[in-house]
Amino acid sequence: MTDLDSAGPVAGYYDSPFPGEDGGPRRQLAPRSPGLALKPGEQLAVTTRPALMSTMLVLRDPGEVFLLGHSPPSPNTTAWVERIDPVTLTALARSPDLPGGPFWPGGILVHQNGDLYLTFGRFCHRLDSECRPIASGELPQAQPYNSLIAMSDGALVMKNFVRDGSNRSFFSVLAPDDLSPLCPEVEVPEGSIARVSRDITPSGEFVYIVGDHTAHRYRYEAGRLERDGDWEYRYRILGDDVQSYGWDPVIAGGNAWFMDNGANNFQRTAKDTGIATGPLHVIRVSVDDSCDADVFTPFDIPRGTIVNPPLFDWSRNILVAYDSGNSRIAGFRYGGPGNFERLWQHGFGASNHFLLYSDTGEIVVNDFDGTAEHVVVLAIESGRELARVATGSPVQSVVFQSPGWHRDVYTCTFTTLARTNIE
Repeated sequence: MTDLDSAGPVAGYYDSPFPGEDGGPRRQLAPRSPGLALKPGEQLAVTTRPALMSTMLVLRDPGEVFLLGHSPPSPNTTAWVERIDPVTLTALARSPDLPGGPFWPGGILVHQNGDLYLTFGRFCHRLDSECRPIASGELPQAQPYNSLIAMSDGALVMKNFVRDGSNRSFFSVLAPDDLSPLCPEVEVPEGSIARVSRDITPSGEFVYIVGDHTAHRYRYEAGRLERDGDWEYRYRILGDDVQSYGWDPVIAGGNAWFMDNGANNFQRTAKDTGIATGPLHVIRVSVDDSCDADVFTPFDIPRGTIVNPPLFDWSRNILVAYDSGNSRIAGFRYGGPGNFERLWQHGFGASNHFLLYSDTGEIVVNDFDGTAEHVVVLAIESGRELARVATGSPVQSVVFQSPGWHRDVYTCTFTTLARTNIE
């Protein structure tokens, strides 16, 4: 048992450097693979292909890369999975179109049994490594499910996405063999937009969920989830016109980290699209005591907004926060409750799920300049730009990245799949 998903195989997941979204269920954004280790004189090269509505990638055996995507938004969207060539990005195998239903980008993981599982719309699907369907199950709520994690015993946990406050969210816990329910739905006290996270500690196994006003956690044991009434934090305390809901929690360094003001009118870019009038906040809540918490304002600019998690480097105690609505990204040394020292700041159009290479201190972020998307490698301690390359995507990435198998990175946007490598 370790508090780092990158330290070794993650219980419930396949033994690979990046078997699930964000690298593992704690969403630490850190691959279990060596850093890029950029050297003076080295540059980034990029290979791209059109990939309409691509969302995320996961790795299985060496050289195996799987891409999840879906059809354009509609009431009856479908999903697809491809096994792609790790260098050329061409499809080597492709699933049939898989039933989805109400639209929202879903999630995929490589299970400890070697098969692929994905949630999309109101369906969960199981595929083999050639992208052939094995089982499918329709989920109970007539809403999209935007999150998928595996528990240590292999059970699958997901929840429905409720953005407008019209309903509460519910957890579903499914058996990996046939996707049958292991227990009745578990109701959450409020709707949730954010993806969920999992943590294992000496106190037990927990699922963390950020509701539209409050962060909660649930204890997991033997196919059952039970709300932990001793742990919750109400982060949304300002008026709804000033502060909006939070996104995905990162479990790192003994804390849950997430950001608020997630409501926006993203189309091609998130810049100037924030709905709440107030600035963005980073929320830190101790996993040991939810009364031990911070609400930190990294930029103090009106109408801040994001749709993704922050990054926290546990080995250096550095928080990387960003504001997609105001094109800001910055690094802060975390020195304990209430202590955040600004280390650096850039005016980047950062917005997607970053990557952290803890061994080399490199982070991979995106920068949309209003016309084109760029992959950028930064030194986390200083913020120094080590390299960048334009991907050719005309749309800002608000989805996922993945490491490759040899000093390379894959980046998804809703129009383009890119492989960035070192030359």
